Amino acid sequence: MRTPTDDAVFETHLPLDGRRQGKVRDVYDLAPDSKGPRLLLVASDRISAFDVVMPNPIPGKGRLLTSIASGWFDFLRKRNIIKDHVLSTELPTIQGIDESLINSLRGRTMTCRSARVVAIECVARGYLAGSGWAEYQSSSAVCGVSLPPGLEQCQRLPTPIFSPATKAVEGHDENISFERAGELVGVDLMRRLRDLTLNIYSIAAEYAFERGVILADTKFEFGFALDRNGDVTDELMLVDEVLTPDSSRYWPLANYKPGQDQPSFDKQFLRNWLLQLVHSGAWDKTPPGPEVPSDIIAGTLARYEEALQKLFPRSK
Repeated sequence: MRTPTDDAVFETHLPLDGRRQGKVRDVYDLAPDSKGPRLLLVASDRISAFDVVMPNPIPGKGRLLTSIASGWFDFLRKRNIIKDHVLSTELPTIQGIDESLINSLRGRTMTCRSARVVAIECVARGYLAGSGWAEYQSSSAVCGVSLPPGLEQCQRLPTPIFSPATKAVEGHDENISFERAGELVGVDLMRRLRDLTLNIYSIAAEYAFERGVILADTKFEFGFALDRNGDVTDELMLVDEVLTPDSSRYWPLANYKPGQDQPSFDKQFLRNWLLQLVHSGAWDKTPPGPEVPSDIIAGTLARYEEALQKLFPRSK
């Protein structure tokens, strides 16, 4: 297992065009291939919570995320549910970088097809947790989906539900109804995305459950591939990451007990520590984030690594 003393990659500045930076990934443009434009996604060791990037990294997290996402992309590809944007997880040749930088990038990159991303986060919820639990307590519904009375925190839902959200460039994503999502991007497309989201979630949740892990909820992003001229095609793809602890809520099956918060294999460990700061008045959920102590860094990393080993035990 990696420790907080290992080298970390907080951000990259490669000699490539079009650099942009998300909360976790740095993205660059690569020369197009025969199918069209390509991107290089670099998973850094940054971590965000409450939509704020913490000032210090989780060393090795980017490689773990890439391994988990790659495992899930392979898993889904074999089931022919939908195409995805990943072309390779091998580090491409980049002129002008030295061996030490090459070594720091290995295991944390994906070369991908470019796409026009649909501006809706597609969330599947199989259990009543997080913002869904808070909304249910006030309205007995989640994103416009009415639920039976008397459900407990973290209880398994009668059937998984689809709860879309707007994609925020900055700040918090906002849960919206299916009808509102249809107004934004089209009803026919949202029906297609809803069916894909629930299908992928159900198949992945079953796979995880068999390995002692509950996939409580997750979010997906979809996009339409670009052609050789950079124009949008009608080829829908699964894009960005998929089913990682950054975008999913994972619980150990052995410890599951509804009616309370669950231990997790995701960044909830970090979020719980941050909530203590919020409750004490030491932080208000706005940038800059607080310095994360070494024990919280190590504990967060251990949970990501345990998720990888439970889900894809032959991965490194």
